[in-house]
Amino acid sequence: MPSWMIRGLVIAIALIPTGLLLSVCTAADTDSLVKMIKAIGREGQGNREANQAVSELSQQDAATLPAVLLGFRDANPLAANYLRGAVEAIADRALKAGKPLPTESLEKLIRNIEQDPRGRRLAFELLTRVDRSAADRIIPDMLLDPSPEFRRDAVARLIVAGEKSLMDKDTDAAKATLKKALSGATDDDQVKTIAKQLKEMKEEVDLQKHFGFLTGWQFIGPFDNVGLKGFDTVYPPEEKLDFAAKYAGQKGEVKWDKTATDHEYGIVNVAKQIAPYKGAAMYLTTEFHSPTARSVEFRLGTPNAWKLWVNGKQLFGRDEYHRGMAIDQYRVRGEVKAGANTILLKLCQNEQTEEWAQRYEFQIRVADLSGLGLASQPAQATSQK
Repeated sequence: MPSWMIRGLVIAIALIPTGLLLSVCTAADTDSLVKMIKAIGREGQGNREANQAVSELSQQDAATLPAVLLGFRDANPLAANYLRGAVEAIADRALKAGKPLPTESLEKLIRNIEQDPRGRRLAFELLTRVDRSAADRIIPDMLLDPSPEFRRDAVARLIVAGEKSLMDKDTDAAKATLKKALSGATDDDQVKTIAKQLKEMKEEVDLQKHFGFLTGWQFIGPFDNVGLKGFDTVYPPEEKLDFAAKYAGQKGEVKWDKTATDHEYGIVNVAKQIAPYKGAAMYLTTEFHSPTARSVEFRLGTPNAWKLWVNGKQLFGRDEYHRGMAIDQYRVRGEVKAGANTILLKLCQNEQTEEWAQRYEFQIRVADLSGLGLASQPAQATSQK
């Protein structure tokens, strides 16, 4: 480089305010260190480099906290843990030194629903350490937030407000507040609390619709699962859904039939509604109607072995029996198209005779990626050609 260019560069750098120069350099350093941490593999590949990056990052100024928190986006769980450690170290060091946190930037990040929920929640934890009014200012706006944690906080506040209205004998206000709370509630304990209070006030609560449970099904079976061979055996419904067809089943000829459940949590009890088949595999199918193409989660609960297909594509399966059953026990991400989407479930029962091993049932709901239930549109998702 010619000497005149070097002199010009030195003069240009000298003219940059010291604070601005430090900020630019720090931002560059922060970004590179965050990238180094995010490069760590799920099995720990790059652990040494990540540890070194955390050590260096932890020494940076509190002004870098928003940039580090943005790094949570697309970070694998291990990298997220490293980033959390760096964030907490930076914040602790700043607070012990009596230095402020960048509260305005933290709140802006918290309110940005496009950012990773983990980073947003950690930013909230930092902000509330130094600003006691932050929760009262922010949480009421989070009722339909993509982050289940923020949503739970917002619902909890509304439950408390609704209960206060009940104590004040203001039934109308209590109903309105609890209905609002229910619109954002996805955690079963909160939903049960809200539903109980609304029902006591003679308000109808449609939990099937609220959670997005699929309740009307066509079924065929039983097919043979003696010796647990049915899980991997490809029976005709897996190859083609022909509702006029008849097949050789475990106990003779089988054909398609219909069933539906009125259970408020969408539980289809195969043993009671169809037959208490042992060593059997059943197929059940329905449609989910979506107004748009989108990513969703199919959330399943069952004590039985199962496989799930959506529009002919197998999404997941679990060859396991009698490990209990709970709402949202399994979460399977998938895509739905605009209009009708065909869902096929294979449900297998083994041959155990113990009383606790007799449950042959399932529940499936469709939710957005944060857990908010999606109702089939039109509501009747049972029409099959």
